Amino acid sequence: MNIAIVASATGTKRHHILAVARELGRDHHVTIYSRRDSADGKPRTRVAPGVTVEHIDVGPAHDLSPADVMPYLSDVGQYLSRRWSQERPDVIHAHSWTGGLAAVTGAKGLNVPVTQTFHTVDAAHVKLERALGRNARTVIAGSGDEESALIRLGVPRNNIAVVPYGVDTERFHRTGPVATKGSRKRLLHLGPLTPERGAPTIIRALAGLPDVELVLAGGPEPDQLDDDREARRLRALAEQLDVADRVSLVGQVKRTAVPKLIRSADAVVSLPRESTTGIVALEAMACGVPVIASAVGAHLDSVIDGVTGLLVPPDRPARTARLARELLTDPTLRTALGYAGADRARSRYSWERVSQELVRVYELACA
Repeated sequence: MNIAIVASATGTKRHHILAVARELGRDHHVTIYSRRDSADGKPRTRVAPGVTVEHIDVGPAHDLSPADVMPYLSDVGQYLSRRWSQERPDVIHAHSWTGGLAAVTGAKGLNVPVTQTFHTVDAAHVKLERALGRNARTVIAGSGDEESALIRLGVPRNNIAVVPYGVDTERFHRTGPVATKGSRKRLLHLGPLTPERGAPTIIRALAGLPDVELVLAGGPEPDQLDDDREARRLRALAEQLDVADRVSLVGQVKRTAVPKLIRSADAVVSLPRESTTGIVALEAMACGVPVIASAVGAHLDSVIDGVTGLLVPPDRPARTARLARELLTDPTLRTALGYAGADRARSRYSWERVSQELVRVYELACA
């Protein structure tokens, strides 16, 4: 199958797209089309067997916000139209509304099915996303929560397929190096240090957890923490609650070091107010480390409360502290949740499983 992916995603979503493409490339030919956002590199790059990234030289060669990239989408679509007229793909998978607009323009008159992933429903472009969702052969949601949002948007239920975000189970697994730690039980937060991602909630919960340490990994580079507004706010909060001696802000951690940091934790706490991907919880589960996650978004699918982890409403520090206390004082519960979480991550969320489900969606779209 010749698969065309149109993407302008960044960060976690870009990592997801590349990881799935590499898995698809084992049996299919995949081309990722993306507007050039850097002056470096070749126009076409083979990133893995069967996978090529093609950079479209339209607009300034740096990252642009969706609003700023919009004036260039027509030119991107015209490029895709010329390209696909020469080499017609079997199926097109557009990511985000910007990718969707370009893909629809590029596919016009070619009779190629377009599938669409929004990742999140953008309140500023509801009418546009509704039109793209109704036009697409299939809209691919990352979770049941996103499926519900798409139905409310007006996308027909029968046109929606749920395919979750995945986790690299070859890198994230139970056995392997473990980061050093002291004698205290350790809670770990991974990701941005903002209130939206739950970092202050975890510090407030720590006040009810004596002799427990909290490691916050994320935000700026370690040498830039002193100048970071969110880091300063968290340190001030820790001082105010008299837990500063048990809170460590370590800044950005290299991707290769994340698994051993997760394995050093007694529990990973992931409490965002919204969770599109749920990737932190998935990585913790894959490493066999129990997770306390906010009961939102993708977490509602991946974390089975009391079986593969514990769920708590966001912004509830007292309840988070109670769950963490029960978990940290019960080694049998931690072991049971760890094993069940690892098994679920491996069987349901591996890149291999995710790519197989996408292929089924593509085949139905082609049929």
